[in-house]
Amino acid sequence: MNEVLKKIQEIGIVPVVVLNDAKDAAPLAKALCDGGLPCAEVTFRTAAAEESIRIMTKEFPEMLVGAGTVLTTEQVDRAVAAGAKFIVSPGLNPRIVKYCVEKGILITPGCTNPSDIEQALENGLEVVKFFPAEPAGGLKMIKAMAAPYVGVKFMPTGGINASNVREYLAYDRIIACGGSWMVKGDLVDAGEFDKITELTREAVEIVKESRGK
Repeated sequence: MNEVLKKIQEIGIVPVVVLNDAKDAAPLAKALCDGGLPCAEVTFRTAAAEESIRIMTKEFPEMLVGAGTVLTTEQVDRAVAAGAKFIVSPGLNPRIVKYCVEKGILITPGCTNPSDIEQALENGLEVVKFFPAEPAGGLKMIKAMAAPYVGVKFMPTGGINASNVREYLAYDRIIACGGSWMVKGDLVDAGEFDKITELTREAVEIVKESRGK
């Protein structure tokens, strides 16, 4: 498995971050690191994403920072130039996947059906995002798709929170879960970084419990 994927698997939960202002990037990164989750998927839904990735990777080099909601090859280039170590997309765009694979950039595209997974396999991928996880059938759907595709592992995101993440992580074909419950926008906007650290610590404990550590 790719080294970045191994690190994501060790961490277990990837905080999915939406930042409206890059000034919040450093305190949020510190809150996540202090809480024991030195990882973030910064979504390209806002204009602050690129600069936020740049700040996080520069000021917290121990963090594994990726870019989410990447929809164009231009965004791939901007994210990687800013320091992103992995790319996540909500769906599987063959052109973007091929672009990342050819450049040696880790990408986990969103897949919700066997056809998506077969396209991912065609491009040599071994881990896919399952999105939106809960609306698309949750763990039951992942297990059904995992059966014929024995070499594929999943990173479910969407509707996952502190109450259901345990059951996902207990399944050995899931390397990690994406979630935003510990980095909710209202907490970030209000500057409640202590609360984010507290919720992050709780998430880390859930990972340990789920994996029997």
